[in-house]
Amino acid sequence: MMISLSPAQQAWLEAQVASGALPSIEDGVRAAVSDLMTIAQDDLAWAKPLADQARRSVAEGHFSEGEDFLDRFDRKIGDLKGK
Repeated sequence: MMISLSPAQQAWLEAQVASGALPSIEDGVRAAVSDLMTIAQDDLAWAKPLADQARRSVAEGHFSEGEDFLDRFDRKIGDLKGK
């Protein structure tokens, strides 16, 4: 099989091989196809209980408005950074 990659894709793969992150360009392409196959086969059934819990939490009023959440998030990050 012969495939064509964009110059950017080929350069990225070559850099990954040069850094030792991938043993070869062929291995990188095989890994990418394998990952795509896994994603395509995932029916996301594992996420249903999480989505159901999120819906229940919202229905019970357990949620934050966007700006309130971001303010609390920023404060928490600041606390973790020691500010």
